Amino acid sequence: MTGVADQMTTDVVIVGGGSAGSLLAARLSENPARSVLLIEAGEEPSDPDIWTPAAWPALQGRAFDWDYLTEPQAGTHGRVHHWARGKVIGGSSCLHAMGYMRGHPEDYQAWVGATGDARWSWEALLPVFGAIEGRPDSSGPMPIYMPDEEVSPLTRAFIETGVSLGLPRLPHHNDGRMVGVTPNALNIRDGRRVTVAEAWLTPEVRARKNLCILTGTRARRLVMDGNRVNRIEGVGPQGPIEIVADQIVLCAGALESPALLMRSGIGPRDVLKAASVDCLIDMPGIGRNLQDHLLGAGNLYATRKPLPASRLQHSESMAYMRAGDFTAAGQPEIVVGCGVAPIVSECFDAPEPGTAYSLLFGVTHPTSRGSLRISGPNLGDRLIIDPAYLQTEHDRAMFRSALEAARTIGHADRLAEWRDRELAPGPLGSKAEIDAFIAKAVITHHHPSGTLRMGKDDHAVVDPDLRLKPLDNLHVVDASVIPSLTAGPIHAAVLAIAESFARTVTSDE
Repeated sequence: MTGVADQMTTDVVIVGGGSAGSLLAARLSENPARSVLLIEAGEEPSDPDIWTPAAWPALQGRAFDWDYLTEPQAGTHGRVHHWARGKVIGGSSCLHAMGYMRGHPEDYQAWVGATGDARWSWEALLPVFGAIEGRPDSSGPMPIYMPDEEVSPLTRAFIETGVSLGLPRLPHHNDGRMVGVTPNALNIRDGRRVTVAEAWLTPEVRARKNLCILTGTRARRLVMDGNRVNRIEGVGPQGPIEIVADQIVLCAGALESPALLMRSGIGPRDVLKAASVDCLIDMPGIGRNLQDHLLGAGNLYATRKPLPASRLQHSESMAYMRAGDFTAAGQPEIVVGCGVAPIVSECFDAPEPGTAYSLLFGVTHPTSRGSLRISGPNLGDRLIIDPAYLQTEHDRAMFRSALEAARTIGHADRLAEWRDRELAPGPLGSKAEIDAFIAKAVITHHHPSGTLRMGKDDHAVVDPDLRLKPLDNLHVVDASVIPSLTAGPIHAAVLAIAESFARTVTSDE
């Protein structure tokens, strides 16, 4: 790796030091003959609350959160949603709720259908997950902790209630049988959050002479020469910087990776024209297919007795199920979560902690698809984010089923020792009343994805190898390439995408 004050040359540059970027920086720099440069807009994590599991909701809006804003959403009572994304080494693994769920095998079969490539199947990814995960039977860098004694007594009652209604009691959510109920697996060790940067960018890795990490550095534009990226123009702590690399890997996430491409003149011609950017490569699929999970935060219950605070991260158990049937097996359609706190959207007033709890409810595979576009050519120009929440009848119907399932659990006899009364939603009559309540209750589950989806069709942005189709030396390795959501939190899937890509690179050497 060589460089002067305003220019650097490297074999591989990784744009974005979040979950995928941190993992890849460690994996690709294992070869001492390959120079690797990782650039990250944020700094190293320093806020002590990052490592306190129960503090995670309070991290949103701090200096290391991009804190994006969506457009007002017609499907959610006209609300603007805050999208927390990590602006820090380790990315959103420093912000999220630490839940780790691989997903369901059929989730990945959809990826195979989209790409025509079996490497994205559940079976092919099993050894990849095994290499990631630190468990009693595997020694990967990321600890997968299954809580026992730390689980709230309310959560134990929630799990027993689910079983009494017909849900299987699972050992965990990661063996392919997601339908059922169990405590959530968490990225926690010895009571502390473990970020991806801690897991992969260890002191030994950071000491490698062929790895350089630049913080406070943001890519502004990719400069192309034919079918290759010639250089990256960016801004660092000392001002403008140019990076010349043989290979470019975008790991900036489902929002910033497509935004960088669009600022570089790669994207939908009409979007670029409206943003005053010359269109160099017309790719209508860039910024489309935006997906996110929502959770209803409004099925609220007053307690009969004081509820101790969560010793974990408030949302301690998820019950995945088919809609309308607690006993049916297969790919989950809806989820109900046990919130050991009064978790509500901004449309409702939360009672005092210890006096109420929430049953969160959501849809595992929403069919609504939104979009992302830039508003101008500069880094300071805002992103126009429209997730198109609840725009399909499928999603609205599934949310009704999810609310019904939450209330069935909430009113069951097994929770009588904790339940004093239901505080919300209260009586709901017509379908319109139910939908109106859901529109006010839903909040983001923090899983934006899909904006540079991989696929074999003409409209897909990257191929199954994760290469941006028109360019030879640019790959995208982050949540933006996901063609369709997995059933639960997507962090495990993002890590699997990064590890799978790393294996492809190293196997070619």
